[in-house]
Amino acid sequence: MRAGERAYWALREDIVEWRLPPGTVLGEVEQAERLGVSRTPLREALGRLTAEGLTAPHSGRGVVVAAISLENITEIFELRSALECQAASLAARRGDPAVFARLQSEFSSAAELLGRNDPGRHDYYELVSRLDSSIDQAIGNPYLLQALKNLRVHLVRIRRLAKDNPLRLLAAATEHANIAGAIASGDSQLAAAATAVHLHQSLEHLKSTQQSSERTAS
Repeated sequence: MRAGERAYWALREDIVEWRLPPGTVLGEVEQAERLGVSRTPLREALGRLTAEGLTAPHSGRGVVVAAISLENITEIFELRSALECQAASLAARRGDPAVFARLQSEFSSAAELLGRNDPGRHDYYELVSRLDSSIDQAIGNPYLLQALKNLRVHLVRIRRLAKDNPLRLLAAATEHANIAGAIASGDSQLAAAATAVHLHQSLEHLKSTQQSSERTAS
């Protein structure tokens, strides 16, 4: 793997996983030394991250990890709604009903899963990932699939702001069960509608959590 590619993936993972939180200044000398690359491939990596919206110019010089504001979240969810509702609709028309029926059953039992605290939450997010992967495999549209993958980079960052509220996770499990069930039944309109409901509730929860955090900080 080229040095620029290696630096890109290392920085991308650190940003997505909040090891480099929003507002962190990415000094060229410091990051080049940390990643074991020269400054030229580091600049290449930073340019790619800025193009993806994960970093931004800082005070006319240098680069900073991009902030996540309520405005950012709303804009990302506007795009998410367009992409994921269409994906669910296509999955209902093209997917294997048995696959989604099994997922619906698993989500319907998620209360027991989430009752295991941290291990249960990890397993729950794995279940959500399997639903995403099943929809990806069903849609049969490589352009939509690539757009979804690009979007999910930002969604992983945003998820940290939700703070894993237990009641919200239980509600989200029911919403995911409804999405999987609609896809299993082959009802494209219901699948899109169920996805829209889930995204609306997720956005409202994120807004509430972020506003509460901002009031506490002030």
